[in-house]
Amino acid sequence: MQTVGVPRDVLTRPARDPDRTVTRGPEPHEVYDVWLAPGAEVTVVLVHGGFWRAQWDRTHLRATAEALAGQGYAVALPEFRRSGMPGGTWPGPGSDLAAGLAAIRDDRELPGPTALVGHSAGGHLAVWLLHRPEAAGVLGAVSLAGCLDLRMVGRLGLDDGAADDLMGGGDWLQEDFLGADPMDLGPTPVPVHLVHGRADDRVPVEVSESWMTRCGTAGRDTLAVLDEVDHFDVIDPDSGAWATVLQRLSALTATVSS
Repeated sequence: MQTVGVPRDVLTRPARDPDRTVTRGPEPHEVYDVWLAPGAEVTVVLVHGGFWRAQWDRTHLRATAEALAGQGYAVALPEFRRSGMPGGTWPGPGSDLAAGLAAIRDDRELPGPTALVGHSAGGHLAVWLLHRPEAAGVLGAVSLAGCLDLRMVGRLGLDDGAADDLMGGGDWLQEDFLGADPMDLGPTPVPVHLVHGRADDRVPVEVSESWMTRCGTAGRDTLAVLDEVDHFDVIDPDSGAWATVLQRLSALTATVSS
């Protein structure tokens, strides 16, 4: 059974504050942060990870958000309920992200073309969102060390049973659990690019490989497995993995012209 170890520096690295924080409802989690970029043509909706747990909120991806804005993308970083919070079991997190995506896409200060980028549990949520009506017209998703095979995450007991906590107990593996697993939803309507480190000891690369084998669309979706890259390198702008992340994101947004 694997557990989260000592957080990497990128999770607490100083970063500039968002340009604005938008409240979309009365609850504390009904917000999203925005980083603007001059001349941006695409909005990246950045979905944070943390194994769906309450102790990990959106602030740990601020350095990643700042770096993406520095590459010319507008960035929206939404919050959602997580396990350990009221309403934090499924389908609460998914419902929150769907509502957050709709609000972001309706935000007139952000560019209309939208791409999703999700890390770890956020990768699971980003790919899951592609099957929702709120994501119609989204360019696609980049999954960074994503928990895309939720049943595998549960069977492996990753982060001391994080998937069990998300689903509200240990019986969900035997049940129809409300379409929470992207593996059950099949190929996505738009491209997905997966980036995963071979040295990842939080979410093993086999989780991404499983989704790619079963749900990936040949000739469209891609999986980049990077040697000597761990779970946090894929969100670290100072790592060698970052160039691959940007390349995969650029592949999604290449159809958006000036």
